[in-house]
Amino acid sequence: MTANVLRILGMIATPVSQRIGVAALRIFIAIVFLWIGALKFVPYEADSITPFVANSPVMYFFYKHPEDYKAHLTREGELKPAERAWETANNTYAFSYGLGTVELIIGFLVLAVSVRLGLAGAVLAFLTPFVTLSFLVTTPEAWVPALGDAQHGFPYLSGAGRLVLKDTVILAGGWLLVVDGARAVLPQMARHPEHAIADQRMGEHVRRALCDAEIGDRTDRRRGELDAERVGRSAAASSGPVSMRPSNTDSMASQERPPPKIT
Repeated sequence: MTANVLRILGMIATPVSQRIGVAALRIFIAIVFLWIGALKFVPYEADSITPFVANSPVMYFFYKHPEDYKAHLTREGELKPAERAWETANNTYAFSYGLGTVELIIGFLVLAVSVRLGLAGAVLAFLTPFVTLSFLVTTPEAWVPALGDAQHGFPYLSGAGRLVLKDTVILAGGWLLVVDGARAVLPQMARHPEHAIADQRMGEHVRRALCDAEIGDRTDRRRGELDAERVGRSAAASSGPVSMRPSNTDSMASQERPPPKIT
């Protein structure tokens, strides 16, 4: 029995199995973003996120009347034309369309064949749950309300809260995709260092320019020194050696000079 278990575990714990797991994780995270993003274009989904957006300190300003959302909540599958009209005037659906577009983009990026686009999608998929999980702090509807039962408030999550809490799995999965994407991008950057990082490339250009300028200055100084040495050697060669013997004129002058008188 133990041998069979070890054999099965050995078959699971292989690099191929790990690659299959990462690929499956990528596909399923993309499905979540694509499916939920597409649903953002449907009114009932846009209505359901109203409490989260209206109470979020970084999103409430997208609504025109976030403080009045409770009076216009509807249940899923329920049609109330008056509430739909209010949601339209509140900018609920326009914001939902924008959010759905962002989620669709993330989903497609996660599935991208390009490793760099895939890494960008993985980073966005990793960061998105931080916003979603903040709803547990800002949204009262994330917890069971006090309607008479003893179990209410923290830690008793409502249906909306339980849905938000599941984003912790996307958070962990997104991080694994970031790691996998980084491992795929690094070899490309090593093969093409000139395209690695823009600021690093710019820094290399600046350092190279400074080095070239310094070499040019040294070359100019050395060229000037060599020119001065050549001029000195040419002048010395043209003048020839200086003779220390007296000239003929000096000899004749010394012969014509009378001897000194002795008194």
